Amino acid sequence: MTPLIDTALTLLIIFMITTPIIQNAIRVSLPKGQAKEDEGGSQELIVYIDKDKQFFFNGQKHARDELIELLKQRVGDQQDVRVYVKADQDVSYGEVIGLVDRLKVVAGVSHVILATQRLA
Repeated sequence: MTPLIDTALTLLIIFMITTPIIQNAIRVSLPKGQAKEDEGGSQELIVYIDKDKQFFFNGQKHARDELIELLKQRVGDQQDVRVYVKADQDVSYGEVIGLVDRLKVVAGVSHVILATQRLA
């Protein structure tokens, strides 16, 4: 019985270590800024745009139109939903604003927050 418990605890430790690594697999270098408009609300809906202009949501890559439809279903009739956009600093301004526009107009998201990295 002891080897079984040892194996279970070892697996538990491995999963505890690898889970945060898997969640942070999307590499985005955020632009730097000092403004802080969001007071630390929960960041449940986060859209990432990497330097290759690929869109990610829930750790999975999606086409832009597919992403908009997915968020539209996820938001539903909720009025006060916040969607965080974490775009790499090398992504063009037009690409980011195009996504924000589609989120607001098509998906019906009322609050879109552009994430930045705090200056040291």
